[in-house]
Amino acid sequence: MLTTPPIDSALLSRFTAIVGDKYAITEPDSLAPYLVEPRGRYAGTSPLVLRPGTVEEVSAILKLATETKTPIVPQGGNTGLVGGQMPDGTGREIILSLGRLNRIREIDLQSNTMTVEAGVILQTSQETADENGRLFPLSLGSQGTCQIGGNLSSNAGGTGVLAYGNARELCLGVEVVLPTGEVLDDLRKLKKDNTGYDLKNLFVGAEGTLGIITAAVLKLVPKPKGREVAWIGLESPQAALDLFAIASDRAGAGLTAFELIQKRALDFTLKHIPDTIDPLSGPQPWHVLMEISSGSSAEDARTLIEEIVGEGLEAGLVADATLAMNLAQGEAFWKLRESMSWAQAPEGGSIKHDISVPVAAIPAFIEEGASAVRSVVPDARLVCFGHMGDGNLHFNVTQPEGGDRDAFLARYREMNDAVHAVVRAMHGSISAEHGIGRMKRDELIATAPPVAIDLMRRIKAAFDPAGIMNPGKII
Repeated sequence: MLTTPPIDSALLSRFTAIVGDKYAITEPDSLAPYLVEPRGRYAGTSPLVLRPGTVEEVSAILKLATETKTPIVPQGGNTGLVGGQMPDGTGREIILSLGRLNRIREIDLQSNTMTVEAGVILQTSQETADENGRLFPLSLGSQGTCQIGGNLSSNAGGTGVLAYGNARELCLGVEVVLPTGEVLDDLRKLKKDNTGYDLKNLFVGAEGTLGIITAAVLKLVPKPKGREVAWIGLESPQAALDLFAIASDRAGAGLTAFELIQKRALDFTLKHIPDTIDPLSGPQPWHVLMEISSGSSAEDARTLIEEIVGEGLEAGLVADATLAMNLAQGEAFWKLRESMSWAQAPEGGSIKHDISVPVAAIPAFIEEGASAVRSVVPDARLVCFGHMGDGNLHFNVTQPEGGDRDAFLARYREMNDAVHAVVRAMHGSISAEHGIGRMKRDELIATAPPVAIDLMRRIKAAFDPAGIMNPGKII
């Protein structure tokens, strides 16, 4: 049987010399955390992890990689869920970890921007903005670990997309090292710029297949003077959609979150996440976590959220509701929501769907999607929650109680195919915020318009003719 020869030790030494022995990882125990993703679904092998500390070192690494046709897999905080940050099993791909590029280069309060390096932790960016009287609104469950470079490379979404947009919309400029080692310095703070192609947006969402983002100019916004949170119980997704229409009409841009949560998602969280309590007095089939922000005052935000909930009660849409009485209670509400992905793990195998459909189609999608799930595994348990305000749902499926985990996960593709068929019929997306990576590559190629795939391949070939950048991902 043919085997792939290992990377020559002399070549590994050349790569190591660029960063120094201290920042080149070769020991198996030290390599291990870089070789498996959080859910354990994707793993790989690599002889070397490089941890550059400067843009010049990244440039030298990629130049050598192109010259020697050595595949490079960029990795940030290793929190991705589709295998985009994982090497393959050949042992010939070198991991380039960006964690040491972690400086905040500049905060410009007049321009409302912050220039950060790719390895800055998302939560650090949030805290730095807060300390300077600003808000960086990208918010994810993994924000204590994930890094800005990965957020941009996957075009991360999260809970703030409704009001502030996803990572792409929060990025004004980038610094990128190309596979040739050339550095594109596009760290501009401009909100209006029509000088040719928007190169920045080729790299945001490209999952490291065209180059490596080493720094970015992030957009900041004024901190709200008031922020109020409500936990609301409802009978159905349609009731939630009708309440969303009321909230949007009343609050406009002040509606900063509208999260839809199925009862089972809450139940799993209450069962498995310590120090959590049900915000409502009794069980409800569906829940909404709603946040209202005001640039005027806390009183204005409070009045507005009370009016929205009150109108929902009068219309028969709201069955029960609790308004957070203080910051700690509001944070407790958000802890429930942000823990839901992790709360599924103790229940056994979970098949994930990160989908988006038009907001108006959400109730119909949930009904038809649930039917599709039952057609594959009749006793599977649907766990649905997500960002209803922007049409993105985590339509996850947990194995039947007492079922066999491996047998259930063996039907991953079959389940994906069934649910994604409903998504496509509603002109939605099979990947709303997690990316393509290894998980959805084949499905993207099989289902996207052929012209779109051809254009992506042409772009890939133009930027990376040697094919070294994160091979096997996206296309």
